[in-house]
Amino acid sequence: QVQLVESGGGLVQAGGSLRLSCAASGRVFNRNTMSWFRQAPGKEREFVAAIRRDGTNLYYADSVRGRFAISRDNAKSTAYLQMNDLKPEDTAVYYCAAVPKSDYDRPAYDYWGQGTQVTVSS
Repeated sequence: QVQLVESGGGLVQAGGSLRLSCAASGRVFNRNTMSWFRQAPGKEREFVAAIRRDGTNLYYADSVRGRFAISRDNAKSTAYLQMNDLKPEDTAVYYCAAVPKSDYDRPAYDYWGQGTQVTVSS
């Protein structure tokens, strides 16, 4: 059974930083792409960032490129999302996901975490 557990969300002022973590159990982590998505109230879940299993290929949504950084530590089965220069429009529930069913930027994955709330005040 695969479980993904996010942590690190919270309330931060605009311009601040947060670091999200996604700890994975099971053997799926090291063999698969890991991604972050987010969902704001009343909006669809949207792609944020993805990292291939060996960490050499990174992908970002245009809205976060240059401010967010995705990384992974396969020895710890953990993925990270460093978020800098946060803006009020970054407010959302952030989800990590593993094992994409199609393109990495589509919200179709076999496994999802429970989500962690990020709130950015202006």
